[in-house]
Formats: sequence, structure tokens, C-alpha cells
Amino acid sequence: MPQHAPRVTQELLDEPHIEGRRISVLQLHDRVKELGADPEDVADEYALDVADVYRALAYYYENPEEMQAARARRESDLRDLRDNIASNRPDGINPPS
Repeated sequence: MPQHAPRVTQELLDEPHIEGRRISVLQLHDRVKELGADPEDVADEYALDVADVYRALAYYYENPEEMQAARARRESDLRDLRDNIASNRPDGINPPS
């Protein structure tokens, strides 16, 4: 008897992800569409069914405004983190160029 495959949910991290896992729809989309990884390889890497990868891709394309907002939040959070690190760095300590 086939097991119920995980679905996309938002129970964690305020961003769509695979139910019961921390891997987000954006991460799966970016691995497959931005980096050109094979969906089967991505599924193996994250111990997912390949159907989960395709569900995430379908969710990404079915919810473009939500995904754009999630990406914008992620980029804003990253900028805030970088700014916070830079403003709290002790004098004379600079990261390598």
C-alpha cells in the first residue's frame, strides 16, 4: 500500500516547505530551476520522493505572488543580518575581501 506523500505546508519558518521537513519550496525550486539540478538527484539528496520535488515546483508556479513575497522576505532578512553583523563588528576587525 503506498504511503501518503508529504504535501507543501507553512507550519514552519513562515514559508512554504515540504510537510514534516525543513526543505522549502524556494530551496527546491532554486536547486532545480536556477542551478539546473535534476529533480531525481535533488530528491535523493534530501531523501524525498521525486513527487515531492515536483509538488514543490507546482506550488511555486501556482502561487507566484506568495513565492515572490517569500523570496523578498528572505532577501530582506539576509540584508538585515549582514547589516547587523557589520554594525556589531569590533573596531579593527574586517572580513577578508
